[in-house]
Amino acid sequence: MLIINCPYCGERPEIEFRYGGEAHIARPADPSALSDAEWTDFLYNRTNPKGKHAERWRHIHGCGRYFNAVRDTVSDFFVTTYKTGEARPDIEESAR
Repeated sequence: MLIINCPYCGERPEIEFRYGGEAHIARPADPSALSDAEWTDFLYNRTNPKGKHAERWRHIHGCGRYFNAVRDTVSDFFVTTYKTGEARPDIEESAR
């Protein structure tokens, strides 16, 4: 079982959390100005990297808050977690 560090509650088992998608996706200022293709791209197209990836998570069986995490998609290792609204930490690809 994975242990995930909620930045608000501390370390908890993975079953308390739910994945919330890619982190740091900015909503368009004027969605009505987008074409159908641009709106579709915003809604559905996300990166899917091999390696470190910034993601949103929600602590559903705890504080209920969303937070961000950098997770290695190859090993499923959580490199770091941080509060929503904070900038993504600068994490080197070789750091573990």
